[in-house]
Amino acid sequence: MGRETSSAPASFISAVRAVVWKDLAAELRSRELLSSMLVFALLVVLIFNFALELDPQARLTATPGILWATFVFAGTLGLNRSMAIEKDRGCLDGLLLAPVDRSAIYFGKAISNLAFMVIVETVVLPVYSLLYNVNLFQPGLLLVILLGSVGYAAVGTLLASMAVQTRTRDVLLPILLFPLLIPVLIAAVKASAGFLAGLPLADVAPWLNLLLAYDVIFIAISFMVFDYVVEE
Repeated sequence: MGRETSSAPASFISAVRAVVWKDLAAELRSRELLSSMLVFALLVVLIFNFALELDPQARLTATPGILWATFVFAGTLGLNRSMAIEKDRGCLDGLLLAPVDRSAIYFGKAISNLAFMVIVETVVLPVYSLLYNVNLFQPGLLLVILLGSVGYAAVGTLLASMAVQTRTRDVLLPILLFPLLIPVLIAAVKASAGFLAGLPLADVAPWLNLLLAYDVIFIAISFMVFDYVVEE
């Protein structure tokens, strides 16, 4: 089925909003996705806390890696569950048959996946700060987490839409996703470490620019190829 173009920007925005609202409303009713992501993320933080007997300086140094490992694995679990629920309930086919531009479906799913990640991060950050005695509520660090999450949701939504069509979707998604995430993870970890170490903005700016460029490039690529990815 070819892409059907919306008649006006307002129609496109309404379609995106409808997809986001559908996902959020469904999650409020079932609480399947967020509960699994939160439990997994908190368990990872707790395991690292008890497994690594580190002094305060070593904990500060290890924090960027632990944080992003937690976010990535919890996010992958959420992406798999999000698309699997759509596929198993037949909702994905209904969305693809809707008379809207398919890129609106992509943006709606990406925004809802980003919202779920932000909710998990909002819970993880204060828990991590208390357990590790590290102040994570720094504007620069929060900006890095937001930019990294946007890039993760942009790529992850596209690849999850591709992997959900296969029988091995639980295994295939990480295999496809993690290599593409290497640039954003390196930049996010380096920028996070820079802000936690109190480096000047000029030293962290190249990593922020890489994150921003990654987000823009992969959002544009996903917008252009989503229609072909979901074709059967």
